[in-house]
Amino acid sequence: MTRIFDPHIHMTSRTTDDYEAMAAAGVRALVEPAFWLGQPRTGVSSFTDYFDSLLGWEPHRAEQFGIRHHCALALNPKEANDPRLAEVLDVLPRYLVKDRVVAVGEIGYDSMTPQEDKAFALQLQLAVEHGLPVLVHTPHRDKRNGTRRTLDVVRESGIDPARVVVDHLNEVTVRDVADSGCWMGFSIYPDTKMSEDRMVALLREYGTERMLVNSAADWGRSDPLKTRRTADAMLADGFGRDDVDQVLWRNPVAFYGRSGRLELDGPDDPSAVPAEFEGSSIRRGQR
Repeated sequence: MTRIFDPHIHMTSRTTDDYEAMAAAGVRALVEPAFWLGQPRTGVSSFTDYFDSLLGWEPHRAEQFGIRHHCALALNPKEANDPRLAEVLDVLPRYLVKDRVVAVGEIGYDSMTPQEDKAFALQLQLAVEHGLPVLVHTPHRDKRNGTRRTLDVVRESGIDPARVVVDHLNEVTVRDVADSGCWMGFSIYPDTKMSEDRMVALLREYGTERMLVNSAADWGRSDPLKTRRTADAMLADGFGRDDVDQVLWRNPVAFYGRSGRLELDGPDDPSAVPAEFEGSSIRRGQR
């Protein structure tokens, strides 16, 4: 069976049935980035409760179906504009040292405000200080200018671009990110982002290196099986199984493995760490 690592999915918004379907489709590991829950939060304690859930309850739910759950933590761009939540940035460092936190994210831009500038730059610095990769959210509006501004801020921060994935890309924004040295993230999401066929076309044009494909499934109309559907679309288009394994497994393992905190299963499991990552800082977790 195709092994899949979904590098960006919001399981807090999904049902237990989704976990079961994902496991049946080949999903063996995932990263859940902190994001806007839909209802605006009004205090720091709402965030700490949320972070605690991403570190405790969600890994427990995932484990029931043999899925390794990891998370990325941050103050998301949209809520960075609320002054009541500024102190989230003060409590974040104590969470960034915890096991299963494999990145800082989602950070970046929503409306490209001065408040978002400040939160973005500060959290990039926290990532550098904690030796963590970064997951960057690009804005839904004015995406090309937002992506270019994002890359400027990443360069100014001094972080190694190989430790940054710029997500929610499309045909208009991918070239700038490809040239920057950052990883390229694509959300396969009904109606509003990328489709499987468009993703396959980009893989044909840009290759499979530094490519991360995710479902970004959340509380909106979305599909937690979009990673598997992309794998099937790749095979139907003539990509080999090794290409699929690189995009859907080895690439996210390589990117998030830089955290030193990935917990994956032993050598007899179909989701074992690929041979090229043996001896790296990736952990082998035991169920």
